[in-house]
Amino acid sequence: MKIISKINIHPLFYVTAFITIITGFFKDFSYIMMIILIHELGHMLSSVYFKWNIEKIMILPFGGITIFDEKINRPLKEELIIALSGPLIQFIVFSNINNPLILKYHYFLLFFNLLPIVPLDGSKIFNICLNYFLPFKLSHIITIIVSFLLLSLIFVKFNLIILLVFTFLIFKIIDEYFNHKNIFNKFLMERYLYKFNFKRRKIVRNTNSMFRDNKHLFYIDNKYQTEDEILQKRFDIKR
Repeated sequence: MKIISKINIHPLFYVTAFITIITGFFKDFSYIMMIILIHELGHMLSSVYFKWNIEKIMILPFGGITIFDEKINRPLKEELIIALSGPLIQFIVFSNINNPLILKYHYFLLFFNLLPIVPLDGSKIFNICLNYFLPFKLSHIITIIVSFLLLSLIFVKFNLIILLVFTFLIFKIIDEYFNHKNIFNKFLMERYLYKFNFKRRKIVRNTNSMFRDNKHLFYIDNKYQTEDEILQKRFDIKR
């Protein structure tokens, strides 16, 4: 019941449903929504398993977004499994269904959702993979740039539905761009306020070079300083 209470239906959902009824495409719309709900269920189940806090599940006319109220510094492995679980459950449930129309929408939504465009699952998977090899800040910037470039290349021909999807995605990318500084500061603040048991260690020269899933030792002016010491200076906080 707690999960159900977190489901939010966007007003455009009702508008789109009404339009599909009067235009004779409600069956298509119903199939799409069924696929989306199963997809989000996959994210939900894995997040419950890892005890992630679900803030809300937003149901949009042609997609869904599960929004978490969680620390950025949760393990990359957990986030990767949660991001993959939606597409995986969708693939398992729908790939062998003997209905050409459902299959058409299933594969379209599956492959579209795996594109590395914010806020699609593909962008999350892409960003997580980058974080294994690159600093957190750089990974986030690259994800935003790739999202914008790919979106610009894909949506070259418009109809009403494509325009709605394009508008939604471009606003999400712009929002991610303007929140970049806040997201990075949240990443750093968490590292100072909470104790994370990271097994991997890295030597870096500044906070911009900090990685997820790593504890850092800073080498500055020919001397070593701990991560706590550097972050304490940054935020001017005394224990």
